Amino acid sequence: MRALNLIAQISLDGFVAGPKGEFDNFIGGEENLAFVCSIIDDADAAMFGRVSYELLEAYWPTAADKPDATENIIKYSNWYNSATRIVLSKTLQPTTANSSHIISHNLLHEVNAIKEQQGKSILIFGSPTAVHELLNINVIDNIWLIVHPVIFGDGIPLFRKTERVTKLSLSASHQLSNGTLCNKYQVQL
Repeated sequence: MRALNLIAQISLDGFVAGPKGEFDNFIGGEENLAFVCSIIDDADAAMFGRVSYELLEAYWPTAADKPDATENIIKYSNWYNSATRIVLSKTLQPTTANSSHIISHNLLHEVNAIKEQQGKSILIFGSPTAVHELLNINVIDNIWLIVHPVIFGDGIPLFRKTERVTKLSLSASHQLSNGTLCNKYQVQL
């Protein structure tokens, strides 16, 4: 069965974005992107909520074509373009454009059916509303938290009130030179 792995960039106090959805207080850069690129090698599908999908879709399909594209931008853009995109949304219309698949209902059945297909792992990026639903139905296998050394004080939280306790086991940890911590947790069943 394919693993569903969450990758989330968060502030030390657990926010995936500022109060208005802004990301400018995160510490980005090549080293951060290189780390994410090391994770995508083992995946062939990306899952998002609608908002995250629209944000990523606006940039990554053509990012490799920009004159200032770095090696990691090119790698991630090429991976993004080849990956199957799975969008959890009740408002987007079903499509097969850009290798996209929309899930609008019966989340547990649809996600489990995708996990049972042949292929590499599935990565879910950010998407706090989708993550909340996926945690409640217990289909996330691993959680990569990329914790930036910044406290937002307010913003959009990755985790919120849940219907059940989710226990985790730390399975990997890596520190970037800018102080960002990359921790992988296995979800305990």
